[in-house]
Amino acid sequence: MPVTDQPPLTPPPPATPSGPATYQGGQNAVPDQKRGRRRLTAVLVALFLVVALLGGGAAAQLSRDLPAATLTTAIASTLKIPGTLPKIPWPAQGSAELMVEGLGRIGGSGGDSAEPIGSVAKVMTAYVILKEHPIQGDDEGPDLTVTSADVADYQSRIPSGQSLVQVVAGEKLTERDALEALMLPSANNIAHQLAVWDSGSVDGFLKKMNAAADELGMTTTEYTDPSGFLPTTTSTAADQVKLGRAVLEFDVFAEIVELRSAQIPVVGTIKNYNDLLGVDGVFGIKTGSTTQAGGNLLFASRIQVGSKTLVLVGAVFNQPGAHTPEQLAAVNKVVRSLLASVRKTVKEYELLAAKPVGSVETAWGSTSTVSPVTALKVIGWPGLAVKVTTTTTKPGAQVTAGQPVGQVQASGERVDLATDAATSEPSLWWKLTRKP
Repeated sequence: MPVTDQPPLTPPPPATPSGPATYQGGQNAVPDQKRGRRRLTAVLVALFLVVALLGGGAAAQLSRDLPAATLTTAIASTLKIPGTLPKIPWPAQGSAELMVEGLGRIGGSGGDSAEPIGSVAKVMTAYVILKEHPIQGDDEGPDLTVTSADVADYQSRIPSGQSLVQVVAGEKLTERDALEALMLPSANNIAHQLAVWDSGSVDGFLKKMNAAADELGMTTTEYTDPSGFLPTTTSTAADQVKLGRAVLEFDVFAEIVELRSAQIPVVGTIKNYNDLLGVDGVFGIKTGSTTQAGGNLLFASRIQVGSKTLVLVGAVFNQPGAHTPEQLAAVNKVVRSLLASVRKTVKEYELLAAKPVGSVETAWGSTSTVSPVTALKVIGWPGLAVKVTTTTTKPGAQVTAGQPVGQVQASGERVDLATDAATSEPSLWWKLTRKP
């Protein structure tokens, strides 16, 4: 065998179990060791706190009822229908006023200057009579016996060309008969007879007429005769609309002014002077024309918007013309133009969009927006201010998506308010650490 000078290879001795381990980590060994110790300390502290809480009533803390969430909304008590009211074809002269029951005033023209109103004054005569002597349904009311003085009054008015119905002494007219003669052919002598029948004298009745005007807020109105024949009986379109709305509350009156004709004693058939009856929904109320007053009409019209029927009360006064037919034709033309405009303008509009109008916030800070489930739509016209009522319910500690939390209502229309999303659950840490 060859001879070599190298000693034979031998394995290193095994490590001694009792000897210290040798760390080979290099220069980063000490900082990493410190970070590990800090993490361990934090975990131990957290565990210590949990143990301490468990020992101090954490079970009771976790079982406590959750506090109610807070619901807030930002819906104004009055909202305006977006947009601007289209131009209304108001008359070039005279005055006009339009009001929709349940909605409000569309507008008017001609200012507050009182002018003669002719036979429209008879509307107040009827109003006072029905207040003092109400009749309902098919009741005819008490009898009025025609006296010789009534006959003399009738005859004295013939030369001046007034609107009249013939009467004879001893004739009996029921209250309904008299009101039909007053409102349909506009009989001035019946206005006088009703005044005396009610109050004993025309002066006494005029006091009642003017007192009723004051009660209705007709601040620019003055009655000096019960028929309107005198030019000193003056008013405005706005004032007469107030009266028209009030007198239509008497069902008997509304029935009478919608009649095209009626039957009364002595005269027989009487016809309604209002040529617009049945046109564009018109169902009353009273015409009036004199040389000083021009053409006048206090009117009421039914307007259909979808499935709803609205009542518009309006007045157009002091329209020009050389005689009664021309004056009334002028006023009717203006009224029809106004009604056509109203029908185009009064319809359904969106008042409140289905967008967030509030929020729900839980005690632990989770939130959800609140919105109408559908847009709130109302009938009206651009620029109309609408009263809005918002009601809310208590949402509980937290809410689910689509949970009803209230309602918003306007003009008889109503939609629910609901949450747009669910709120989150509270964390265990929040439950453990919340204050009592």
